Amino acid sequence: MKNYLDVLKTVKLFNGIEEENIQPLLSCLCAKSIRFEKGQTVFSSGESIEQFGVVLSGQVQVVQDDYYGKRSILAKIDTGSLFGESFACAEIKTLPVSVITTTESELLFIDCHRLAVPCAKACGFHNKLIQNMLSIVSIKNILLTQKIEYTSKHTTREKLLAYLSAEAKNAGSSRFCIPFNRQELADYLSVDRSAMSAELSKLRNDGLLNFHKNQFELL
Repeated sequence: MKNYLDVLKTVKLFNGIEEENIQPLLSCLCAKSIRFEKGQTVFSSGESIEQFGVVLSGQVQVVQDDYYGKRSILAKIDTGSLFGESFACAEIKTLPVSVITTTESELLFIDCHRLAVPCAKACGFHNKLIQNMLSIVSIKNILLTQKIEYTSKHTTREKLLAYLSAEAKNAGSSRFCIPFNRQELADYLSVDRSAMSAELSKLRNDGLLNFHKNQFELL
C-alpha cells in the first residue's frame, strides 16, 4: 500500500488526515487492494455489496445495461476517486449497475460499516471520514443531475452541445479533451453512435466545432 501513498494523499475521502496517519487508518478499516485486468467486472448488477472501492491505478466505468442489452455509461472513475460508495452505504440489496475496469487497475476496497462505526481503538479519524464521505456523495449527486440535464435534451445535437459546452466551461477553454471515445460518448449520452457521429460532422460543417478523436474545439 505504501507504493500508492502519493495517490492516497489525493483521495478526497482522506482530506484533512495527515500523511503519517493514512496507513494506520487503512489498517483500522481493514482495507485491501486487488489487481484487476482490463475488462474485468468488479461489481455485477444484481449483487449486494458492503464495500466501496478507490481507484489506486487505472480506471473503471459504472455502467447500466437495459433488458435488451443496450449499455449506458453512468460514470467514468479515474485514479484517486471512489466508486460504489452510495450503494454500499445505503445497503442496497440489489445493485442496479455494474462496475467494469477499462484498463489494468489496482483497486482498494473498504467496508462501509467500518468507516461509519468507531473502532475498538477509538481512533479520531472516523468523524472526519464521515464528513468527507458526505461531501463526496453530495458532489456526485450534482454531477448525476448534470448528466440528466444532457440526456433529457430532445435531440442528439442538443445533447452534444450541452455536454461539450459544459466540458469547455470546466476546462476554462474552448479547446479541451473529453474522457470518452465515440462509443463511450454515445453510451454516456444515451444516443446511437452512428447518429451521433453524423451529427458531429454536421456541427463541424456548420462551423460550430472542430474535433480530432477526443479533442474538441468550440468555435
